Amino acid sequence: MTTKIETPVDAIPGDDLQRLVEFAQIITSARDAMSDEMVSRLAGAMSEGLNLLDRLTRNVGLMRLIQVLDREESQHLLIALSEAIYAASKDIAATAPAVGGIGCMLRVARDPGMQEGVRFLAVLGKHLSHNLREQHRRGG
Repeated sequence: MTTKIETPVDAIPGDDLQRLVEFAQIITSARDAMSDEMVSRLAGAMSEGLNLLDRLTRNVGLMRLIQVLDREESQHLLIALSEAIYAASKDIAATAPAVGGIGCMLRVARDPGMQEGVRFLAVLGKHLSHNLREQHRRGG
């Protein structure tokens, strides 16, 4: 009675062994294909990327902005803003340049969309100035 001692390689089914060999060949080919310069550039890029990520995550203001932008209301505002920018760029491209003068300004001022835009900017400015004053009052 002979007993066959299985080595770890013998325990792997043929298809799996073939896949392992192919995977090893891919890794070897990739390593051979990368020059020292490519490896240095990749390492430099990864280092710079990690440095940038570290700086961004330590920026309290940016982290607060990201938290605010994550709110549903902010998402609606960002979508509306992006659509408005697109529509405005098409409108500007499709119309003749303004002729200027007081009459032109009055026609623009009568537009309800213009009035809403100015109102939005006024409310934004009010909240911005209030928050800036609070930041300076707290020593921030």
